[in-house]
Amino acid sequence: MPRTSTTQLTYRVPYADTDQMGIVYYANFLIYFERSRNEALRSLGLTYREMESEGILLPVIEAHCRYLQPALYDDLLEIHGWFELEGRTRVRACCEVRRGETLLAEGYTIHACLSRETRRPVRLPGIFLPSGNEA
Repeated sequence: MPRTSTTQLTYRVPYADTDQMGIVYYANFLIYFERSRNEALRSLGLTYREMESEGILLPVIEAHCRYLQPALYDDLLEIHGWFELEGRTRVRACCEVRRGETLLAEGYTIHACLSRETRRPVRLPGIFLPSGNEA
C-alpha cells in the first residue's frame, strides 16, 4: 500500500488528559491521532483549511485504536503519523503513540475524499501519492 513519509510531534500529557485512574483517558488518543494527522497533512504541503477552500472534504468514516500500555500525566509522548492509500477516494491516516521506545497505542482513521459541493466521492489530491501524481 503506498505510504507517505512519517511525521513526528512531541506532546507532554497535561493533567486534563487523564482520568480518575491517573492514565490518559482512552478517547484522548483519537485527539492525538488528529494532531498527528494534521501535521502529516501539513508536511505534504497542505492544510485542512486549504483543502476545504479547494472544495475537498476528508470526513472520518472509520476509526481504530489498539491500546498497549497506559500513558500517564507528564509523560512526553512521541506521536508518529503517515498516510496510506485506500483506493482512489479513501486514505488511511496511521498513527503510533510512543513514550521513548515503548509503543503505547497504534491505530488509524479512514477518510473518504468528498466534494464539498456534492458530498459525493472524488479522487484524492495527488499529494497523497508518493510520486505526487493524481490517484
